Amino acid sequence: MRVFKATGRNLRLGAAAVVVSTIALTGCTTSEVFNQGYVVDQTALDLTPVGSSREQVLLSLGTPSTTATFDNEVFYYVSQKRVRGAMFLKPTLVDQSVLAVYFDEEGTVKQISNYTLKDGRIFDMISRTTPTGGIDQSFLAQVLSGAGGGGAAKSAVSRALLGG
Repeated sequence: MRVFKATGRNLRLGAAAVVVSTIALTGCTTSEVFNQGYVVDQTALDLTPVGSSREQVLLSLGTPSTTATFDNEVFYYVSQKRVRGAMFLKPTLVDQSVLAVYFDEEGTVKQISNYTLKDGRIFDMISRTTPTGGIDQSFLAQVLSGAGGGGAAKSAVSRALLGG
């Protein structure tokens, strides 16, 4: 049985290892801030009071991030602020605002609203997922349960697996 003794050399090596690993880990930390989308300028917003035309809104605020799906009665200007704490982490959403400019039938500004994260859910413009009906199963779970086949397929798979 060997007993390790804390000698001066071992302490120096341990301290050096702690210092080197601390320096290496501090190189991974960052406070990167990503601003995306439309940043609301109060001066430009003051140029579009209620009653302004659609063209005046486009001239002062610019092209919207998106418009309403039907009838083009709402312009949405979306901005997001994300922060990444370390180089290997995914940026997290810190702040989001949606400036909504509502128009009436004549094409003039009826209302201007500014929504933030405090007002509700995150405004997801592109979810990149399509919801489907049924149960989400892996390929192996589908094979074992016999999904997609009739009763004969289920019994054939169970016979093959169970040896019956």
